[in-house]
Amino acid sequence: MSDLYARHKAVLPDWLALYYKDPLEITHGEGRHVWGDDGRKYLDFFGGILTTMTAHALPEVTKAVTEQAGRILHSSTLYLNRPMVELAERIAQLSGIPDARVFFTTSGTEANDTALLLATTYRRSNQILAMRNSYHGRSFSAVGITGNRGWSPTSLSPLQTLYVHGGVRTRGPFARLSDADFIAACVADLKDLLGHTRSPAALIAEPIQGVGGFTSPPDGLYAAFREVLDEHGILWIADEVQTGWGRTGDNFWGWQAHGRSGPPDILTFAKGIGNGMSIGGVVARADIMNCLDANSISTFGGTQITMAAGLANLSYLLEHDLQGNARRVGGLLIERLRAVAAQLPVVREVRGRGLMIGIELVRPGTDEAHPDAAAAVLEAARAEGLLIGKGGGHNTSVLRIAPPLTLTVAEAEEGAAILERALGSIH
Repeated sequence: MSDLYARHKAVLPDWLALYYKDPLEITHGEGRHVWGDDGRKYLDFFGGILTTMTAHALPEVTKAVTEQAGRILHSSTLYLNRPMVELAERIAQLSGIPDARVFFTTSGTEANDTALLLATTYRRSNQILAMRNSYHGRSFSAVGITGNRGWSPTSLSPLQTLYVHGGVRTRGPFARLSDADFIAACVADLKDLLGHTRSPAALIAEPIQGVGGFTSPPDGLYAAFREVLDEHGILWIADEVQTGWGRTGDNFWGWQAHGRSGPPDILTFAKGIGNGMSIGGVVARADIMNCLDANSISTFGGTQITMAAGLANLSYLLEHDLQGNARRVGGLLIERLRAVAAQLPVVREVRGRGLMIGIELVRPGTDEAHPDAAAAVLEAARAEGLLIGKGGGHNTSVLRIAPPLTLTVAEAEEGAAILERALGSIH
């Protein structure tokens, strides 16, 4: 055990998860690579849990942060804040939500917590519809709506949560149906559920479930849900903490794959927009955002230094068409990994969009989750210089691949080759 690991265990919670049998300290990074305290260079396919979205030590973001730090770091929302207004203007325009208002937080957890506050206040209801296999953060209200037992440490909650089918296409009672029949069955289930309860405040859903293992429904499910929700006045909250900013390649926001019935009423974001700086936020129609009848502030939400980083990162992302790069390079990577998986009985499915890819592992010859294999592949990939993530619903058996969006074709091929060897080492 390293000295730092021993110190970590002595002062931090037991439930603060660490990867690897011999936990890694990352000392610095550049581009798509990081260096560990062991002196090794690693190709980073997880980006601080999808947070270093553009690149490590991106010069444009580093310059913006340095220049802002030389002026003022922070003043709170009690004072006018030019970088916050400028970033809010850009996000409001990009969100697709009409007459949008933006509130900045420090994390995705806090963003979802705020969205729940807005929805329940606006609708005067504490009932929330959520998806099975979902994850929305670690606050008291967020774990109460999280449909993933591994990340929900208590059943106590200020909210009454009702779970809906549809977040996982290839498992569950509707898995064998066609896409159209799958959507119809999930909609029928939603209608039946609403016939047995008081009217909920909102449905909260990740367009692609992150911690759940990068699972998703067929395109159009949430558009079909939206038609039913609108009949009851129920709001739709799109949790875009992991799917936003072009990561899926096909769309800038995950909700746009379900956009037939219009944009969500509330959109939450975080992670990648700050490229490692702590930014989260909520976008909502003005009548929803302004429904609170008491004062509020955000001490650290929208602070000048994080807003400077967000502005620089968003500008870089748009100017360099990183959404297009995610679509092109991610498409090549997915196909390469599917070709590898076809030869390996331990792989049940390779799924995803753009640079958001999941590899689900099972015990060969069964449909049973294989968390031991996932842990072993994580270790084997690290041994060859590749960092990846893991997740999954009933058991942690999905490898999560989410590199920075500037990933090159050569780096994608390098990572795929390492994964091929790591997966092949599992017996």
